[in-house]
Amino acid sequence: MAGKNKRKLEDLSVDEFMLSGFDSGEEDDCEDEESTQQKGKMKKPAPQKIVPFLFPFSGKASEHKDQLSALKRKDPEFYEFLQQNDQKLLNFEDSDSLEDEEEDEEERMYHKLPSQLEEADDDDDNDAGESVKKDVKKPKEATKVTEAMIENWRTGLRKEPTAKLIRDITQAFKAAVATTKGDSEELCRYTISDSAVFNSLILFCIKDMHAALNKMLKLKAPEKGQKKLILPSSSARWQKNQIDIKMYIAGVVQLLSSLTQSTVVAAVLRHANQMVPYYLCLPKQCRHFLKSLIKHWSTGEETVRVLAFLALNKICRNKQEIYLNSVLKQMYIAYVKNCKFTSPNTLPMINFMQRTLAEMYSLDTQVSYQHAFIYIRQLAIHLRNAMNLKKKETYQSVYNWQYVHCLYLWCRVLSTIYPSEVLEPLIYPLCQVIIGCIKLVPISRYYPLRLHCVRAIILLSANTKTYVPALPFLLEILQREDFNKKPGRMSIKPINFAVILKLSKTNLQEKAYKDGLVEQLYDLILENFHTQACSVGFPELALPTVVQLKVFLKECKVANYCKQMRQLLEKIQENSSYITGRRQKAAFGVADVTAVAAWEKQVAEEGTSLTKYYSQWKKLREKEIQLEISGKERVKMPKPHPRLPLDPNNTNHTFQRKLDSDRSFFSIESDDEGLEDLSDLSYDDDEEDVDDLEDDSGDLYVSVKSKAPKKMLSTELKEVAEGDEDMVEDLELSDQD
Repeated sequence: MAGKNKRKLEDLSVDEFMLSGFDSGEEDDCEDEESTQQKGKMKKPAPQKIVPFLFPFSGKASEHKDQLSALKRKDPEFYEFLQQNDQKLLNFEDSDSLEDEEEDEEERMYHKLPSQLEEADDDDDNDAGESVKKDVKKPKEATKVTEAMIENWRTGLRKEPTAKLIRDITQAFKAAVATTKGDSEELCRYTISDSAVFNSLILFCIKDMHAALNKMLKLKAPEKGQKKLILPSSSARWQKNQIDIKMYIAGVVQLLSSLTQSTVVAAVLRHANQMVPYYLCLPKQCRHFLKSLIKHWSTGEETVRVLAFLALNKICRNKQEIYLNSVLKQMYIAYVKNCKFTSPNTLPMINFMQRTLAEMYSLDTQVSYQHAFIYIRQLAIHLRNAMNLKKKETYQSVYNWQYVHCLYLWCRVLSTIYPSEVLEPLIYPLCQVIIGCIKLVPISRYYPLRLHCVRAIILLSANTKTYVPALPFLLEILQREDFNKKPGRMSIKPINFAVILKLSKTNLQEKAYKDGLVEQLYDLILENFHTQACSVGFPELALPTVVQLKVFLKECKVANYCKQMRQLLEKIQENSSYITGRRQKAAFGVADVTAVAAWEKQVAEEGTSLTKYYSQWKKLREKEIQLEISGKERVKMPKPHPRLPLDPNNTNHTFQRKLDSDRSFFSIESDDEGLEDLSDLSYDDDEEDVDDLEDDSGDLYVSVKSKAPKKMLSTELKEVAEGDEDMVEDLELSDQD
């Protein structure tokens, strides 16, 4: 059987040969004799014989050598083939053995330390250092920028801007920005050591770089009335000059972050506003630019804020889907951070942020709805926690400037975007939050906060054509407050209700508190009725107020307060009579909504007595508010006598000495400190210490006034006429009553 299965070697292929044994012809002859003896003993397959050949280093070298010599005799052609293609198989050392291989494997598995360590020569170290120095080329010495170089660059840009020239200018601009950051280690081709050169370079870049880049990229000037920006990436030269432009606009952002002078920041922002199309082509630099713009919009000077907003609006209008969502979020957070403290100086900036942020929300109502829903819900959660827990901390989380300004912001946003089907469902929950805020702690100390909330409701109601009952919260003050009670102390300055949320206990005893409260009630009631002056239901809306004002006039004995409320009552009754007369001539019913809307529109176009009076009153009132916001005193105090005699029995002699030595005791700075104390929202009684000081100063003022009452009445009334009348002549009338 074995003989039949055998074939000659010349008939075998290479693969078959490798799988077969290298038995000689003599071995084949005696194979039959040995096969009978090995049948019972052999359990391993036949290919076991060729294992030494396939793995030549796994057996003894002598056996492998014998196999190769047999191969040379049997198939010399194949042996020659191995000599030509695999010399390693034929050339091996006789000393190879399995034991040596095991030792080699152990050596490969475990690392052995050398018997002696070679010491590195100094020459080798020097060679290594030189090789490193060769790899890192020494930077060339920086070229110092001079006025002549800047002038040459300016001339070259105006003639024909080239890529090399732009690269030189951007490198110099990079060096200038590095000096502002203090990065002296930053590698730059140029260096600037003179402040005059720095100013010339920055001014040169601000004036000429934008036009030069447009000229180099061959960008067409936008046509008149074209709103869509022409992006520089549309130019064929953009890819070639992209690196230099990226370096330049990144330097502009770094320069904005390092400058402090408002005039310089405004100049750089004007240039950055021109470069907005370039920022739109580079997303990373645009994100850094937006971050810097939001910072300047929320913390800069007036001009800087306006320029920053224009750039923000420009970017978001052209890339709404990319930047608008994140920009609105960052702007809202910046707004909340910067309205924590309110004073006459910061109030105009807060109002500016409110109006501009509302303008940004109007760009996309879908995105605005998501933001408004989340943030109004946060306000409602704070209010709910305060109502349920009734703790000092939870009350403070609602009764603070940030909460009030956020309420006013969303009222302005909904008013600005109206009409909008997307945002209209948010009007009702916002009104509920505001009303809940009013009712949380309904005490007299928080009347200023109540007035702020009512003003926000009036704004929302007037612009969204939604009736929100705000009058009950104003009439409640008339019912609860006793205006006939004489004040416990005289005040040296009026209370600015626009910048306070909470009154101190001493403020409640001052006459300025009641004077300011009546004035605020007059303003808000008039504003509320002005929003409904042309409504067909005005007489019915005004009836509860008319009744309440008549009761107030019967009970109040202060002529000044009665004079104001009587005037307000007359205007309301006059407008009610006018609307009633016009309604009697109408030929439609109340159920006809279309006819009612047309009738109200016609009445609004013609105007009523209340609307005409309100327009005149508003102009005068705005002037007074501007004076208050600017921090000027509405009442100019008389100058104290230079030599006021000291009374040793008087406990206030220390204040008299201070008055003699310091003429700025009644200066505007002291008023600002008082306003800061009034705006403190904490529940601590630390403000009473300040109020005690005000008591002493108030007593001193009364004593000065009592010694020279005729001077006060004769000379100061003319100066007071420019301010609020209530604090001058009416002040004396109310004291006599």
